[in-house]
Amino acid sequence: MTAFSVAYKNLKRKPIRSLLTIFGVAVAVAVLISLIGFDRGYQKSLTADIDKMGYQLLVTAKGCPYEAATMMLKGGGGLRYMEQKVYDQIRTDERVDMITPQLVSTVYDPDRQDGAGGFALFMGIEDSYLKLKPWSTLKAGSWFSTPDANEVIMGYEAAEVEQRLVGDEIYIPRYDKILKVVGIFERSGTQDDGIIFLPLKTAQQIFELPNKLTGIGIKLKDIRQMGTFQEDLYDVPSIQIISLAQVRGTILNLVSSAKLMANSIAVIAVFIAVIGVVNTILMSVFERTQEIGIMKAIGASKLKVFKLIWIETMLLCTFGGIFGGILAVLASRLVEAILKSLLPYTPDGRLVLINIQLLIAALIGAVVLGIISGVYPAWRASSMRPVEAIRRSE
Repeated sequence: MTAFSVAYKNLKRKPIRSLLTIFGVAVAVAVLISLIGFDRGYQKSLTADIDKMGYQLLVTAKGCPYEAATMMLKGGGGLRYMEQKVYDQIRTDERVDMITPQLVSTVYDPDRQDGAGGFALFMGIEDSYLKLKPWSTLKAGSWFSTPDANEVIMGYEAAEVEQRLVGDEIYIPRYDKILKVVGIFERSGTQDDGIIFLPLKTAQQIFELPNKLTGIGIKLKDIRQMGTFQEDLYDVPSIQIISLAQVRGTILNLVSSAKLMANSIAVIAVFIAVIGVVNTILMSVFERTQEIGIMKAIGASKLKVFKLIWIETMLLCTFGGIFGGILAVLASRLVEAILKSLLPYTPDGRLVLINIQLLIAALIGAVVLGIISGVYPAWRASSMRPVEAIRRSE
């Protein structure tokens, strides 16, 4: 305990220099924690988003499969349209367990969000949509009265934004159409929360897209038949079939490209932090040359001097690791906001997942960093000869 007390007092001699060094280590640790937390959180949230899609395969019109899949995951519009006869053809396949058609469209509403304007997202669906998503339950109201009723069921967040209750009406400005709200879904934590649902036939009529679809969700009876099922549909013109498991891999690969650059920055930050620690301790050693010489002259062994300097280094890195963990936790929300603004697709849920195990691992890493960084300065201090050290300081 005496050695730790002396080492701590030595660091307090130059508080600003010590604090700057600790801050450098803290930033490096915070960056590493955030990157590892992002990798874990993004994968977990993306997997949860795909699982909540309720189906294994997605059929869309020909185009960019990555764009099609991400747009459907986000619940976005702007996709190409395909003929409904494709759905009629696929649903007769004996390998299909459940299937649901969808028609997505976005409408700009100048009065949305307190007059600031914004896009409302509409999706035409059939009863089969709920069969594939059994967790989508009604908080209030009921299902559509008929397959072509002028009615809507609102997602939880959509109802909050529009400030609508069951029995209210909703106006579609561009198409001059008024629909009645007959139901509101419970919060699901998926993209469905922000969607306004209406019967498929009604959507095709209102948006002037007769017999058109943007997507077909499919769940097979036997997932092992997915490969042959996809191959059979490759020959169908004007459509593409996407495995959501492949989408997960594709998105993660794209994110990994950006993560590689971020990891390089993190390595540079750690390298700079190591240099800062070594520089701080070496300066401290040089400034205390006479003191170290006197210590050795009155009987301090090389090991004791080495241990003292080494403890100083580990204290700097330990404090840096602790504050780096705190900084990473406090800044996680800000990091998530930045990532959501930069990435083309971000799943729901926490993007940066930081747990106690990660924080402990980061702290241990910081201590190891201190052990490595302190070897050279401690060796320089312990190698000083008492007489030469005292003369050099005069």
